[in-house]
Amino acid sequence: SSRSALLFKTTLIYSPVLILQLSILHSILFPLSVGKFMFFWSIQYEKRSHWNLLAGETLQEVCRFWCYRSLPMPLYKRTPFSLVETPQSLESHELVFQVRFTKEIFKDYQYPAFIREYLNRVNLYRQRLWTCKITGKTNLTYEEALVSEQLANEKVQQFPKELVAPVLQMVQFSPLKLIDIVNNICKRLQERLSEGDELYGRKDQSVCACKILKVLGDAEKSSYEVGWIDKDKNVIDHSVVRAEDLIRKKLPFTREVLKSFIRESTSRSFPWILHEKLARRYGVSTEVPEELRDKISPKGKKKRKKIETENSHGSKKKKKEDEPAEPIKYPIDDLLVQPDADDPVLTDRPTPSRDFNVPMDCVGDLLMVWDFCSSFSKLLQLSPFSLEDFQNAICHKDNNLILIVESHAAVLRLLIKERGEYFTAIHNKNRSGTITVINWTNYVCDFLEMVDVPELSTNIATIKRNQYGLLETHAKLGIFRELVSQALASDAVRELLDTLIEQQQALAATKRGEAVEEGRKRREEKELQKAVSGTKKEFLQREIEKRFVRTNSLGKDKNYNRYWFFSRDGRIFVESPDSKLWGYYSSKEEVDALIGSLNVKGVRERALQKQMDKCYDRICSAIQKRSKDIAHKIAMEEAVVRRSSRVRAPQKDSPALAFLSYVNKWKDKVIAP
Repeated sequence: SSRSALLFKTTLIYSPVLILQLSILHSILFPLSVGKFMFFWSIQYEKRSHWNLLAGETLQEVCRFWCYRSLPMPLYKRTPFSLVETPQSLESHELVFQVRFTKEIFKDYQYPAFIREYLNRVNLYRQRLWTCKITGKTNLTYEEALVSEQLANEKVQQFPKELVAPVLQMVQFSPLKLIDIVNNICKRLQERLSEGDELYGRKDQSVCACKILKVLGDAEKSSYEVGWIDKDKNVIDHSVVRAEDLIRKKLPFTREVLKSFIRESTSRSFPWILHEKLARRYGVSTEVPEELRDKISPKGKKKRKKIETENSHGSKKKKKEDEPAEPIKYPIDDLLVQPDADDPVLTDRPTPSRDFNVPMDCVGDLLMVWDFCSSFSKLLQLSPFSLEDFQNAICHKDNNLILIVESHAAVLRLLIKERGEYFTAIHNKNRSGTITVINWTNYVCDFLEMVDVPELSTNIATIKRNQYGLLETHAKLGIFRELVSQALASDAVRELLDTLIEQQQALAATKRGEAVEEGRKRREEKELQKAVSGTKKEFLQREIEKRFVRTNSLGKDKNYNRYWFFSRDGRIFVESPDSKLWGYYSSKEEVDALIGSLNVKGVRERALQKQMDKCYDRICSAIQKRSKDIAHKIAMEEAVVRRSSRVRAPQKDSPALAFLSYVNKWKDKVIAP
């Protein structure tokens, strides 16, 4: 057949590799025909041809497939769960979809029944409904439960071999709860002492290491002949001590490991019953006691064994294609959402503007530094400036631009007041601590020498030659980034954050009290009191927002692009998943189109739309304010142009060059936060 011919040709091409891998697989797993080996070797992730052979995914994929099948499978809502059986009627040219961590195979999207089954299955695996069978951890995704089981299985394999048999004896047919049986086992193991055990004992009002040489007396009044040992574990003396004079060492395993060991060793609980093969291996009786025979049903035991057999081999009866498919429960992962006839019409997503003056990979640092200076402007004693002015100042080639000088000086003064590492560095160089437009570059160089970042240290010589303006944009923003990083770790910033958080909590408590008071008075004064109280609630909400200094993203779209809103700038910025591409929306129409393009069937876009709806009024207000400012600047520029036809206008009168005339009005002023 064509499949046999393909297998034969592929075997000829990769025969040395196949023979070696097939022999290894045969020795560690089970006999496997070349045809089956080639089939599993060819299974790839996601949408691939199942006969598309890649030499890089051979033995590792096959072993991983069967390891997943042999490990205890996660429980779905605390009950066993069976995997989908591999389709039998697969042609060599067919494209299939595969769940990466279960290796379940589904046919192409052209079959409606299979697409719904695949989407439902993947969405089910991503929900936190799974339980690790070994540790009992709940609220996990399927893949998290698999990882938990693998880690727990590794720990269980380290369980002391000499204690396996006695622990299994205590577990078999025990009717106790798991926590009780663990406590009982730990207590009995600590009381159980045998010849050769090393522990500590009391001797002449001191505690010394010893080894049990012989057990004397009965169980009630036991005493032991011990040998006192030195650091090299040589016996240097003998004596007989009572049981209460011996200090037992901690057990060589934790209670969590013991719980995992019990779960993995048993096939059922209440009463606990060991796996038959494990019980026979360690000589533990499998005969059910008389008092428990009524509680253990042979039929139920056979049924449970059948379920576990199905789980271990990953077999499940295939659903008939003509059966009605279960409806998809939304929201699901955005990339799995497929168009439906009943979907509302989504608008086209507008293309964000990308007209930044700085290089695209510097936009993130630009926004971070500007947001820090704006959020902590009162603490830094630095009067605010717009993002446009900061961007233009960064790109300008002037060496002593006031906006840049004051921004550096404000952060450096904060570090000097901290009296930390930077204060010590400038003190060792006999700096006065007074930063001016003349000496500010010396303090910047001292800072760069202190942090010792290789990519920034190369710019010290250029800065010392008073040529800061000639630095690349990456270097300028890199210096600012390190300054901000040091400032955020300072005590002054932390104290301010603590104060703001306390104020937020107090205002939130007042707001909740107002809501309760409103509910009580609304029944008495109705609409009048409602209007007054509503105004006060809005005031409290605005006061709470003023005390937020951390900017959080609005959310992500289906392609994992992140959206940011800075109220002080009035734009929504879009950041690509790798942070290398940036854009922004600056009009209300673009924001409306963006909201209309979000598909609420997806998890990420639903959360993003919810957050944008919540902040919609604030976003529109900031956009409107920015539009008015831009219109005012345009009008001023036109006035400057008209006036320049009669009299040469000073350069600083142009709004586009407003950053050149920046003055720090808050310098040396104490401003309440």
